[in-house]
Amino acid sequence: MADAVPQESMQGVEASVAVDVPAEPEKPKCETLYIQNLNEKIKLDVLKSSLKGLFKPYGVLDVVAHKNLRMRGQAFVSFESSEQAEKAMNDVRGFPLYSKSMQISFARTRADAVVKKLDGDHFEDHKAHRSEHKKKTRYTNPLKQKFKAKRMAAELDGGSLLPVSRRPNVQMPDEYLPPNKILFLQNLPETVTQAQLIALFSQYPNLYEVRLIDTKKDIAFVEYTDEASSTTAKDALHNYKLDGENKIKITFARK
Repeated sequence: MADAVPQESMQGVEASVAVDVPAEPEKPKCETLYIQNLNEKIKLDVLKSSLKGLFKPYGVLDVVAHKNLRMRGQAFVSFESSEQAEKAMNDVRGFPLYSKSMQISFARTRADAVVKKLDGDHFEDHKAHRSEHKKKTRYTNPLKQKFKAKRMAAELDGGSLLPVSRRPNVQMPDEYLPPNKILFLQNLPETVTQAQLIALFSQYPNLYEVRLIDTKKDIAFVEYTDEASSTTAKDALHNYKLDGENKIKITFARK
């Protein structure tokens, strides 16, 4: 019968086997955020406008996005400080912009807009360094390698990277429409009158006209003489309960 191994010896063996796995280093904080998984069907100008509106409360400096195939679905959003960028990332990460959950992380380098505003004396040096780095990584950049592999696979299959049919237009959600002096009202009580709306919206200066739609009683248009006045009224009266129950939805009208 084999001799029993002392418990103290076994504990020593367990201790010697245990290995500490170093934690993966976090990407350093930066004033610029790198955003992935954006909806590629959205027009570039609409996407950039939407991102600016979404990040506006955090002091957004600039939004950079490109329409080339390699950079589709991605964008860079810059802020005045890394603290603002971090708060924006923590608050907005996972937000379903155009039905796709955004993936957000710190960018590897500072954006041009950040360097130009915060370190203008070294802006030209920054651009020169970025240009040199771009040349050096032209053939080793993993994103470019991935794109090249896709293109080669398409050529081998006799296919093409270009879509067979034109992409369908995707309308921008009302909440992200750019400012307009005309407001679009929805969810109005069907008993609402023009006089009631005039009384409500004339609390804010420069009201020009209120238009009801005879065939659809729950919507209306309210026009001001300028966008600043309409924005003030919109911010003040959105979700206002005109009949004490239903909230009015107010957005900028489509141009």
